[in-house]
Amino acid sequence: FQEIGCQTINIPADYSTIQAGIDAAYEGATVLVAAGAYVENIIWPGNTNGIKLIGEDRETTIIDGGAQQTVIDISSSSIDTSTLINGFTITNGSGGNGGGIFCMYSSPSLVNLTISGNVASSGGGISCYNSSSPRLENVTISGNVASFGGGVFCQVSTSSFENVTISDNVANTGTGEVHCTDNSNAIFRSVTIPGN
Repeated sequence: FQEIGCQTINIPADYSTIQAGIDAAYEGATVLVAAGAYVENIIWPGNTNGIKLIGEDRETTIIDGGAQQTVIDISSSSIDTSTLINGFTITNGSGGNGGGIFCMYSSPSLVNLTISGNVASSGGGISCYNSSSPRLENVTISGNVASFGGGVFCQVSTSSFENVTISDNVANTGTGEVHCTDNSNAIFRSVTIPGN
């Protein structure tokens, strides 16, 4: 029997990879990740909401996509803002949609992150599709590249940004910072958007 919300998993003490840790997590669990570089392409478990993935420090706790695919893929309608990713640098992702983070039908809370050095066709840093409403707070999105939305791409989605810096991102065709299309909305509070 596992009481919901009381489970704590430590990476790498309990599991050697972040993927294994969140796969083992129950609803409401906390997954604590020690400082270090983790070369992974994480697919978020679609049937478990409310997992809190927390890095020791965003400057020293790095999830590196290895230039293989999206660093973190969250594609489930069961994921809402009670799901938290906090305290990481997310880098070196390479995806068709979303180099750093890809959200489809999902609305996680993305807090205290640096999302940089990722490449994608749309949304070099973050890509949001099909009724996704992620909440971003204290996030830096910089140095990402895409055809559309070098920093962020939104399609049929609403994203909120608070205390966010979107800087030095490049788009080959569309906008370098945030590209919204197909009835998408972006809500900005204390957002800085230089040098895109």
